[in-house]
Amino acid sequence: MDELAQVGPRLRAARQARGWTLDDLAVRASVSASTLSRLESGKRQSSLELLVPLTRQLGIRVDDLLPPADRDPRVRRPAIRREGHVMVPLAPESSSMRAYGITYAPVDAPPEQRVHDGHEWLYVLSGRLRLLLGEQDLVIEPGEAAEFDTRVPHTMMAAGDEPARVISIFNEEGERIHTRRAEG
Repeated sequence: MDELAQVGPRLRAARQARGWTLDDLAVRASVSASTLSRLESGKRQSSLELLVPLTRQLGIRVDDLLPPADRDPRVRRPAIRREGHVMVPLAPESSSMRAYGITYAPVDAPPEQRVHDGHEWLYVLSGRLRLLLGEQDLVIEPGEAAEFDTRVPHTMMAAGDEPARVISIFNEEGERIHTRRAEG
């Protein structure tokens, strides 16, 4: 299916996602319902003159009606080194997902517990992760996952003499705290 052939079905999907009938959108965009029907079914050629009022009423961009251009899916962002651990971004900066591969090095003393808005989800790939969460002192083993409210005081480090490799997912606030905080 070429790019323009997808405009009609995507337009229909956007309309239906809002629970609107052909008539609902046609009236709002000042086009006839039959023109809209032919456009959605691919029986009428799309033009900016038609698409601009329709997309404005739907709250989408004309670009949203086109398939995404082929792009290199690899994430090419530099690793972040902080406080004895390495954070490798697993999602592009533009993504709503805040995922990182983190390697926690063994330490002599636990880092200070911190508090911030948000949630964190993590999965231990290798090594053992020590999670101090409020009054709890937990060791998360490879293959185990944890989720917690980051308003509870917390800190993490490798448990034992080997590094712990973890996949962590933060909300936006958690990412900012973990990646952009000034080092003390």
